[in-house]
Amino acid sequence: MGIKVQRTALGPTLIVALDQYSDPQVVPDPWAAPILPQRWRIPVRLGRSHAIRRSMIAATEKSVPGGWASLLCRKRYIDDAVREAVSRGLDAVVIIGAGYDTRAYRVPELAGIPIWEVDLPANVTAKSEGLARCFGRVPPEVSLVAADLETDSLMERLTGSGYDLGMTTFFVWESVTMYLPEQLVRRTLRELSGAVKGSELVFTHFRRDFLDGTALHGADNAYRRFVVREGLWKFGLNPEDVGSFLAEFGWQVMEQPGPSAYRERYLVPAGRSEPVSEIERAVRARR
Repeated sequence: MGIKVQRTALGPTLIVALDQYSDPQVVPDPWAAPILPQRWRIPVRLGRSHAIRRSMIAATEKSVPGGWASLLCRKRYIDDAVREAVSRGLDAVVIIGAGYDTRAYRVPELAGIPIWEVDLPANVTAKSEGLARCFGRVPPEVSLVAADLETDSLMERLTGSGYDLGMTTFFVWESVTMYLPEQLVRRTLRELSGAVKGSELVFTHFRRDFLDGTALHGADNAYRRFVVREGLWKFGLNPEDVGSFLAEFGWQVMEQPGPSAYRERYLVPAGRSEPVSEIERAVRARR
């Protein structure tokens, strides 16, 4: 699992780094390339060539049509949600499964707000090395927390790293739930149910009808590989079931943007027309 986990941590940031050659970008991010390990910066340099970049996108699209733009749009959506929450008042941000994502550093509105980034120990070590490349050290407002959701209590790890349950918090749980069994998703949400009123959560999930093979949404190749053969993708929800599922843990759905919302908000204004995948959805909720 370790190699796959590393790749799932690195791949999204590679896509963001490559999108910096677009004009305009969906997710402006000066740190996406520098934070990557050296060998992962090679395809970023090669991606300066439009033809090579298009071939990289085409290879990704063979597995999940619309997956490239979907990833960029979900990141932009979460960035915008964080900005909005900051404008209303926020004590902390907790990013669960942070990987190599640079949200804590690319969103200027987060300056001065304490941030906890949680990930597997190997990813935390690698992330600290990447941050040292970018900033010379881990920025003082950021705490990197090593935790394995399968064996560790998320809240114990967070509070042991200085997090206070009394903080109004924006929780980000991006592109993690699909790799977990349902009981682990539920256990994590039970831990987050102790968040104070006014806290928010954005998480992403795969559609249940995709995972059970009812509707593949064009991602037949990905379904056969990651669901059937490798069993890597496990948990999903259909959009109509999200509200009742989260209500069990005290969260109220604010929004569930789909592909059409992503296109209207982020692609059309940028003059871009890439397809957007249906299989992964974002959910924004509040206490």
